[in-house]
Amino acid sequence: MLELIDLKQRLSDARYDSQRERLQNELHLLCYQAYMQKRPVVIVFEGWDAAGKGGAIKRLTERIDPRGYVVWPIGAPTGDEKTHHYLYRFWRRLPAAGEIAIFDRSWYGRVLVERVEGYCNELSWKRAYSEINQFERQLLDFGTIILKFWMHISREEQLRRFKEREHIAYKSWKLTDEDWRNRGRWEDYEPAVEDMLLKTSTHRAPWTIVESNEKPFARIKVMKTTVNKLRQELI
Repeated sequence: MLELIDLKQRLSDARYDSQRERLQNELHLLCYQAYMQKRPVVIVFEGWDAAGKGGAIKRLTERIDPRGYVVWPIGAPTGDEKTHHYLYRFWRRLPAAGEIAIFDRSWYGRVLVERVEGYCNELSWKRAYSEINQFERQLLDFGTIILKFWMHISREEQLRRFKEREHIAYKSWKLTDEDWRNRGRWEDYEPAVEDMLLKTSTHRAPWTIVESNEKPFARIKVMKTTVNKLRQELI
């Protein structure tokens, strides 16, 4: 499935600037409506390393009232999180009515990194597909608006961005030894990604695959998808 994604899509600077301005203004108004209507919003970002999750989140939130949202960067569980069910730490981070929670990585780590790296057994990650679908169904039934983005880039583009980060001082902190190690297991992660997209994309909480080889195109697609979803849900 991932091989069929057209990663050559581009957006001119003029179109990017005009669409960005309009979409960010709409996001400002729609997020205020979510607050007024007391609808919690959950936005999940997953994707390859260096696929542009951080940049997309920055543009998405640029004109939203900072009191109304929180961004959760998710890493490995720590402390008492290790002694609970893997969804425990995400329940604790869910937004209150009228607020927005953005997850930079999420509960989908169970069927991605934990599956591939062997941090849980096969029975556990296979069971997680239905657990995650049930978890999201409970959120939806409560009135939560859910958006899920998979930021997709080619292996060649990832390598280019890694090398760029190596040579630009203010970006070098983004590149770690773990990123290089994960890149070496691309073939192991690919089937895990496809399984995740197929088994957890539901009618009410579908995955949106974002073609991210070109960052402006990806950022506009994320904003446009979010605007359309909020319009639909908030009437």
